[in-house]
Amino acid sequence: MASAPLILGFDTSAAHCAVALLSGDAVLASRAEAMTKGQAERLMPFLQEILSGAGIGWQDLSALGVGIGPGNFTGIRIAVSAARGLALGLEVPAVGVSGCEARAHLAPKGALCAIPAPRDMVYLCDPDNPSTPPQLMLRDTTQTTGLTLQPENSPQGLAEAIAAIAATRWQTTTLPPAPLYARAADAAPSRHAPPELLD
Repeated sequence: MASAPLILGFDTSAAHCAVALLSGDAVLASRAEAMTKGQAERLMPFLQEILSGAGIGWQDLSALGVGIGPGNFTGIRIAVSAARGLALGLEVPAVGVSGCEARAHLAPKGALCAIPAPRDMVYLCDPDNPSTPPQLMLRDTTQTTGLTLQPENSPQGLAEAIAAIAATRWQTTTLPPAPLYARAADAAPSRHAPPELLD
């Protein structure tokens, strides 16, 4: 009998680095570390630690799952870039999973989920279709309109959900993961003209 597929899921879309390793429906390993910066330096060693601790080699993986946001711009790019590079090198699929999809996977069916955003805002997920981009709104608005949001999930739980969703899609995924940005970047483009290039 064929062994269950091994799926490595990870997420750095917020102030954390979270990883989960699944074999079929079983969670072999799952960890998260809180960090406001340093995910780029920590992610690859963290993945290696998870695999080594479970006695799994990179070549044993069937697929990767990665959180694509929305969330921290830099964090999203770190995880997505790592997933795309690993998928290319290992010749395995990488599946992008949105934050809304991961939260909906953990919540009761039809529950209203939201992703924390800067400046006391949230990305409100569509309970009927979590795969659609969420709506950015003030957290106060959800309270004054009587919306009851699901409590925020742990980063470790999100990594497990990302891996679980990837396990259902990896055999049909054809496109590489791409960041999901639900708002414009905070940094504005320069108002100054670029320097003239001399031949």
